[in-house]
Amino acid sequence: MLTTTFLLYGANGYSGELIARYASQYNVHPILAGRRKEAIEPLAVRYGLPYRIFDVNDKPALLQALKEVSVVLNAAGPFDKTARQIVEGCLETGTHYLDINGDLSVFELIKQYDLPAKQKQIMLMPGVGFDVVPTDCLALYLKKKLPDAISLKLAFATLGGGLSHGTATTMAEKLGEGGALRKDGKIIRVPLGQKGMMVDFGKKTLFVMSIPWGDVSTAYFTTGIPDIETFTGVPRNVYRFLKVQGLFNWLLRTSFVRNIVKRKINQRPAGPSDIQREKSIGFVWGEASNAAGETISARLSGPEGYTVTIHGSLLILQKLVNGNISPGYQTPAAVYGEDLVLEIPGMERVQV
Repeated sequence: MLTTTFLLYGANGYSGELIARYASQYNVHPILAGRRKEAIEPLAVRYGLPYRIFDVNDKPALLQALKEVSVVLNAAGPFDKTARQIVEGCLETGTHYLDINGDLSVFELIKQYDLPAKQKQIMLMPGVGFDVVPTDCLALYLKKKLPDAISLKLAFATLGGGLSHGTATTMAEKLGEGGALRKDGKIIRVPLGQKGMMVDFGKKTLFVMSIPWGDVSTAYFTTGIPDIETFTGVPRNVYRFLKVQGLFNWLLRTSFVRNIVKRKINQRPAGPSDIQREKSIGFVWGEASNAAGETISARLSGPEGYTVTIHGSLLILQKLVNGNISPGYQTPAAVYGEDLVLEIPGMERVQV
């Protein structure tokens, strides 16, 4: 068994604070970490926890902090600005790496470190929160029900709730960059919102559009299914707007526009309140098909995304410190199985 102490980088973010708050329920104990003492120290005082202050670009300080623990949970997005440095630090110190990332490009980046991670006998598992525990588990569930599946569709939606600053900022950083899907095993860039459809999530039928969700990377690793598309619930007027987005993607990619959007984000609350989270419902739907035209569908319903992130990340941390580890790059369902998601309080799965 490894030590139950872990490094929580980005502890002052919306999701990081929630993970710090609930960690003791899973008998794991964070050392809070981040760049700014004025943000981290009050949190450490509130919860009676130790803390470290450093920037991931300060390699000596990063290595010193990683040497203190057996596992780090990176909650500091945008993850394309923090993941590489921490992963490379973990390879030097022999520290297991987890994060709550959902960025397709970051999954693909971390996958490149698979061999050195195996050589170091450490596990690299990005996406241990809502991104991508429920969808990854549903993908594996469908693959086991239809082993010869060649096509997979995954969709998620939330009733109620809202976005944290971190999630919204990550989305702002991706403005104008389009969408992605997997075809014949390869990631293909397509327009954002290329497809739209109605999905019966069980308790409600909602409109969804295609997006470059992390499962375009992770579901392929977990299942080997060569064609994968991912969708999220959106209002129809947003979908119609995005259909013409290609005309001004060049403008959305400018720092000027992205900075305006980020300033607006920072004027909003840090994320949904506890009451909002408790009243919200999260849905996940999946459908797998084989070459003969047979299809199978399944649904998940339960807490909204940030609540799933709390329990998903801490469940995996708990399993890791108890020695349940597979070295190298991994995905949640590949290591812990399709029923991992059912360990999250309030989560239900139904085969359609």
